[in-house]
Amino acid sequence: MLYTYSVSIYQSDLEAFLSLLTKEDDVLLIQDGVLAVLEENPLLKYCLQQQISVYALIDDVLARGLKDQVSHHIKLINYGDFVDLTVKHPQQIHWGA
Repeated sequence: MLYTYSVSIYQSDLEAFLSLLTKEDDVLLIQDGVLAVLEENPLLKYCLQQQISVYALIDDVLARGLKDQVSHHIKLINYGDFVDLTVKHPQQIHWGA
């Protein structure tokens, strides 16, 4: 399953979101969800512990001035890569406001 996460981790029910994830899932941070690219946040910590891949849309990272603060555990991707993730995961859930 591909989960697109588009809200700040501080403005959503993060525990509920994390309870849905499995090792077969990928998480894509978009819009304000890219605030989770920073080291030591609970979403990233959990995904690392569970060996869940985390991606972030580069355009949204750049728009928020976070490029130099991105954890080295986050894979920055473009829109073409986003399409590839949607092909890999026919089932998707959007987590946002």
